[in-house]
Amino acid sequence: MSIAYSCVLIAALLPYVFTVIAKANGPGYTNIAPRLYLEKLEGWRKRAHWTQLNSFEAFPFFAAAVIIAQQSFVHQTTVDIIAMLFIVARVLYGICYLINRSTLRSLVWFVGFVCCVSLFILAAFV
Repeated sequence: MSIAYSCVLIAALLPYVFTVIAKANGPGYTNIAPRLYLEKLEGWRKRAHWTQLNSFEAFPFFAAAVIIAQQSFVHQTTVDIIAMLFIVARVLYGICYLINRSTLRSLVWFVGFVCCVSLFILAAFV
């Protein structure tokens, strides 16, 4: 499996990391109504939940970009580097969300977005 495909797996699992952060040792957590519990969270736990939701939203775009770039025979090293940069951006995005740094969070979100768009552009011009 290529590094880029491994990054797709990491991106697929990343939302669950933030789910665990949001729920871990949380006051009053019950598995009877986990969505209701998540909606009532506050502070960094609420932001961890929002990071989880955004990570699920970002995943299809990234996965499609990697698959299309590889199917279009974009140079593998290029795809791997961009995919790794996306993962770094998403991790930093989560950290920025947790520590409530909105401007920096938006900047690293944009880096991840540019990674996805660049893979599509590279695939178009191979």
